[in-house]
Amino acid sequence: MFLLCSALLVCAAASFTAWKAPTLLTWKIAILAGEFGHFLVVIPLGLAIAAWMQPPDNVHAWLWMQRGTLVACAFAAAFFLKPSFQAWQLARELPMRLERAFGLGRENARRAFSPMAWLGDSVERVKPEPRIFAHAGEVDALTLDFYRAAGRRTSAPCVIIVHGGGWDGGVRTQLPALNSRLAQRGYAVAAVSYRLAPKHVWPAQRDDVRAAIAYLKAHARELGVDAGRLVILGRSAGGQVAQAVAYDEPDLGVRGLISLYGPADLHFAWKYTSERDILDSFSLMKNLTGGTPETAREIFDSASPYLRVGPQAVPTLLMHGRIDSLVWHRQSERLAQKLGEAGVPCVFLDLPWATHAFDFNLHGPSGQLSTFAIEWFVDAVTR
Repeated sequence: MFLLCSALLVCAAASFTAWKAPTLLTWKIAILAGEFGHFLVVIPLGLAIAAWMQPPDNVHAWLWMQRGTLVACAFAAAFFLKPSFQAWQLARELPMRLERAFGLGRENARRAFSPMAWLGDSVERVKPEPRIFAHAGEVDALTLDFYRAAGRRTSAPCVIIVHGGGWDGGVRTQLPALNSRLAQRGYAVAAVSYRLAPKHVWPAQRDDVRAAIAYLKAHARELGVDAGRLVILGRSAGGQVAQAVAYDEPDLGVRGLISLYGPADLHFAWKYTSERDILDSFSLMKNLTGGTPETAREIFDSASPYLRVGPQAVPTLLMHGRIDSLVWHRQSERLAQKLGEAGVPCVFLDLPWATHAFDFNLHGPSGQLSTFAIEWFVDAVTR
């Protein structure tokens, strides 16, 4: 009975690669199942072997429990391996999609997805340089972490990273592995801070990222940055901020936008948010805007980059998990459709198995695909 119960629990955890996790705890389990399942598959395999070898006390009961355990283990293994199989399918056409939308990227030594990359690579971590870029000497002083481009004799394109955290939390030091990887490939990286809600309502967050861009331009020679070749990358709430910076009064130096699981339309989010939402999204949006769509309509409009999309929008790479429990993937789906209708180069990487923060593990199925796409995009649009 212990083996059967264990197999059922493992199967339940693995199944979050197929449908949305209903709570914050199960969301974290979904990240593990989706991005580390290729390793976790040894658990159901071990349980299946144990069930097969366990000697029977009662033959009839033993057969029933053994078969139940084996079936549960088979389903668990299938769920754990599902992301890798689907990533392999997406990887076959991803380079073609990226080239068709943005042009050729730099020659890449690795494939978009490979089981050989599960164990990681030898990318050396780059130590960032903290720099205050706004409100120096004040309580709300803002800092960016600057990663110098490795191996560059000329000014380097710069990727500006905007962190997530629901607008009322999060730090610029989130998920630094990608920053080091980009720096080692010859791009400068600036991971920026911004003022947080509810103390600071919109558009403070957008204006702070603009201030970071102005700082990078003003210190471009010192930092070794090409001020005319900038790319903005935002995750989650940072994706919304990055979209607003890129689409609303766009800076000519910004060549492209990368948004990972960001909410592009706050009106849409408000309309379809449930009272049982695991993030309490109503409160998050109220904190950001200081009201509701009825009482703060202009701020909701300003904080909805979806409404600013037109032919002038910069090339855009969107990535979102289809079973994201925190930000509905329809946000990116709708944005991609509108960009396409406006004739803006865009690729929407829709990951069927992935949930929010799928890039937590750069070497997992989602991390491999997203990193490959980011590197291709940055090179293509800054060339």
